[in-house]
Formats: sequence, C-alpha cells, structure tokens
Amino acid sequence: MAEIIDIANPTRTQAILNQYNLRAKKKFGQNFLTDLNVLHGIVSAAEITSEDYVIEIGPGIGALTEQLAKSAKKVVAFEIDPQMVNVLSETLLPYDNVKIIEADILTVNLSDIIDAEFGQQSSVKIVANLPYYITTPILLQLLRANISWENIVVMMQKEVADRLNAEVGTKAYGVLTLTVQYFAEAQLAIKVPASSFNPAPNVDSAVVKLTPLTPEIMVDKPEKLFQVVKGSFSHRRKSLWNNMIQTFGKTEETKTHIREALEKANIEPSIRAERLSLTELTTLYLKLESEGLI
Repeated sequence: MAEIIDIANPTRTQAILNQYNLRAKKKFGQNFLTDLNVLHGIVSAAEITSEDYVIEIGPGIGALTEQLAKSAKKVVAFEIDPQMVNVLSETLLPYDNVKIIEADILTVNLSDIIDAEFGQQSSVKIVANLPYYITTPILLQLLRANISWENIVVMMQKEVADRLNAEVGTKAYGVLTLTVQYFAEAQLAIKVPASSFNPAPNVDSAVVKLTPLTPEIMVDKPEKLFQVVKGSFSHRRKSLWNNMIQTFGKTEETKTHIREALEKANIEPSIRAERLSLTELTTLYLKLESEGLI
C-alpha cells in the first residue's frame, strides 16, 4: 500500500488545487495551510486524544482535518463552500472517523448537532483555521452557544488574537476582549507567518487556545450583559454616560435610573468604557437591572 502523503504537504496541496481547478475564494476567506509543523502544533495545543470528539470549522481541502482525524475519536467539520465539500469527500476518504457537514456555522444549532453526532451532553474540543473576515462573529457564537467544550483552539489574524488578551485602557480592549474574558482564559499558542499558507495572506496569524473559565461575577443572562457591554462601547470616544443614555433612552426618568446605577456601582459617568474591567461592567449591569432598565 502506497504511503499517504499529508494533504498539507506543499506539493500535494498544489496538486489538489490543480486537480480540482481550485482557487482560494476571498468571499470565504480561504487560505490553504501548508505548514505541517503548525498543524501538529494546533493538534498538540488542543491536546487531542483518541477519546476526543472534535468540531472543526472551515476544513477547506482537509489539511487540518486530516491531522485531527489521526488523533481524535471523531471529527465533525462544517464547510460552507459546496465545491470544497466535494473535494473533502475524496481527500479525506482514508479516514472513517470524519463527517463533513455542508453548512454555515453561524446558522446551525450546534448543541443539537453535537447531541446527534457524539451523544447527548458530550463535551467537545473545537479547532479551526478561522476565515479572517468572520473570525469575531464565529468566536462570539461559539462562546455564547449552550454547549459543553473542553477547549477552543483557533487560528486567526494576529491583530484579532491580540484583542483577546488586551489590557484595560488599550486601543485593542473592547467587546471581544470582555466576552472572551467572561467565558475563558486566552493563551497565545503559536505565531504563524504568512508564508505558512497558499496563497500567503497579507498579515501574520496566531493560534489561540481558550480554556473555560468561571467569571468572578456570574449573571443569569450573559447575552443581556453583552448587550450592555456593546452599548457601553458603541462610541469609544464618548463617555459611558453618553453611551448609556444612547442605549437606554433620554427621558428624565431613565436618566435618573442610570445615575442611580452608576452611583451604586461606584463608576464615574464621565469615564469611557475602555477604562472599566469586566468586573466593573458586570457590576454596572446588575445595578442597571436592579433599576429596572434591563
């Protein structure tokens, strides 16, 4: 039996692209990873074992999927591009523990699919080389989904990766930082140069590992908390007060409730949201809730 050459091998990647007349589609943010060291690093960062169920997003021609399949119990990969689905049916033929689902990850009920594919209440590991243009929506969707996950290991534009661990008061600090901080601890796992891809993107990338975390202050409805956080940052250069009245309304009664909430949370109305920690914003949310604004 002939030895199987890894899909990520640059020569094989190019052969697959030629065979299927494939070109990276900008609308799907496609870049094909051809660095086996990076792929092995991703699998290692996710600590994939033979007992693990893995969700992958955007498998492309299957370079990462293949490496996951070699280590995991089962891999379910979501691919939005029907042309790639056809390619994957052939490139991943040697692996019987892989299922490809043609779907947009932003529109699926991930909890139901996990129950159907892995068994009810199964915990999963999520691994992805995320399309740069839609990294943030996918990441937020995963964090807010009602699923049990052991870790999330994702490649993204390095600039976005820097936002996940941004310090309070910095330009990179914002809604994404705070959302990630509520659900997880973020750790930079690998720096990935543009030369690791075919075609090479215009920016460098990074692999980030997210590990579940219990927030200092938990709320019953995190989605409402992040609506407040989003409203707080709606105009970064404006004061928190201005963003709050823009979010909740400008009637005198509403303004009174906002003032009361800010005072009880010990937060100055003139401060900007970027100067507030997750704990401070969560405290403000709870005070706004007690004032009947949420």
